Amino acid sequence: MFQQYTKEFRYNLKLSYPVILGMLGHTFVAFADNIMVGQLGTAELAAVSLGNSFVFIAMSLGIGFSTAITPLVAEADGAGNRANGKSALKHGLVLCSFLGLSLFGIILLCKPLMYVMQQPKEVVELAIPYLELVAFSLVPLIIFQAFKQFSEGLSQTKYPMYATILANVVNIVLNYLLIFGSFGFPKLGIVGAAIGTLVSRVVMVAFIWYLLKSKKKFHEYVTGFNFKKIEKGVMQKIINLGFPSALQMFFEVAIFTAAIWLSGVLGKNAQAANQIALNLSSMTFMVGMGLGVAAMVRVGNQKGLKDFKALRRIGISIFLLTFLLEIVFATIFLLGRNWLPTIYLDVDDVANQIDNTEVIFLAAKLLLVAAVFQISDGIQVVVLGALRGLQDVKIPTLITFIAYWLIGFPVSYYLGLFTEYKSTGIWIGLLLGLTASAVMLYLRFNYLTKRLILNS
Repeated sequence: MFQQYTKEFRYNLKLSYPVILGMLGHTFVAFADNIMVGQLGTAELAAVSLGNSFVFIAMSLGIGFSTAITPLVAEADGAGNRANGKSALKHGLVLCSFLGLSLFGIILLCKPLMYVMQQPKEVVELAIPYLELVAFSLVPLIIFQAFKQFSEGLSQTKYPMYATILANVVNIVLNYLLIFGSFGFPKLGIVGAAIGTLVSRVVMVAFIWYLLKSKKKFHEYVTGFNFKKIEKGVMQKIINLGFPSALQMFFEVAIFTAAIWLSGVLGKNAQAANQIALNLSSMTFMVGMGLGVAAMVRVGNQKGLKDFKALRRIGISIFLLTFLLEIVFATIFLLGRNWLPTIYLDVDDVANQIDNTEVIFLAAKLLLVAAVFQISDGIQVVVLGALRGLQDVKIPTLITFIAYWLIGFPVSYYLGLFTEYKSTGIWIGLLLGLTASAVMLYLRFNYLTKRLILNS
């Protein structure tokens, strides 16, 4: 019985590992920024957290829409129709460019909100110049996302991974030179981190386009675009497919962003601790995201073949694999909760010793909760991927809204601001929201697959 699921593990991992590495690459940019900025002090780390909170919300919408490109390209590739594949990429690039520029403009308009959100004043003043540059980096990031989804639609997951690795190298080098003023470069602090992020994302787009253009198989797809001819039907198809995914990502990212803002009300140290725990959690979450892509692809294939028993077996095998991996991550968080936060801060900095000690203590408590919600977070994202493979997007969007905003957020708000739990209370709300999402999405998958088997 158990073996029918475990025999799928090897193929599931083979399909998902390049996606996992590519997604980890994006997170590693933030990880490098946080570690280097953390050496400057807790206010700077909190400022990066506050600035990025606005960017993450916008990013979730841009990336959510771009996911529609993958199934359209995969469908065209399966039918041997290159023209449709190129059309999906072209229209996706137009939409992603428009979204990137629009979201950049919206973030700039939202800057004054920072002053009325009860955030620490010194954190806000540091965050604004950082946010301006990082917000502009959304434009190349979302354009890159269009190329990434196109590449994955052709089952070529390694090219986005290469581009992301190069971007990380560029980001780390520029961070080192510009944050600390090394080798005669100006010492720009967190603005240096923002420049590193912006330049690395421009390099990432240029490199993936160069890679695809230089490969004979893709050259025809990525060159000779006629952007004057935009078809309303193709654009509408991308929007119809992408909008529910964008909402699902938005609901989840927005509750984590709310956690950043609630932590800011508690003070800069609570916000810095929240940022450390969030950054560590987001890296393990990328493993679930990669397996979610594998679930979407494999479930979609079986749906096309109309083999619903195999579809259910493969779906459950990916859920089980994710569950086992998340238990490993949960154990690492439990055992390393007191040491992991020290990576982000200069523990020998005498001037900031009291702040740093408090941040490490608070982050260790948050990692206790994070250890448990690893499991819920991983399960909900792979089940969501499987449901996308079934082309079931509307009900899961409603489920994510209920789980995060009707269950999770009220608990975070009350426990965080009105009880002695404070930061830990905020994260207990996140745990409840993620667990509710995982349970309800699994029940949805269970219901749909049993119905498909019964009716086949």
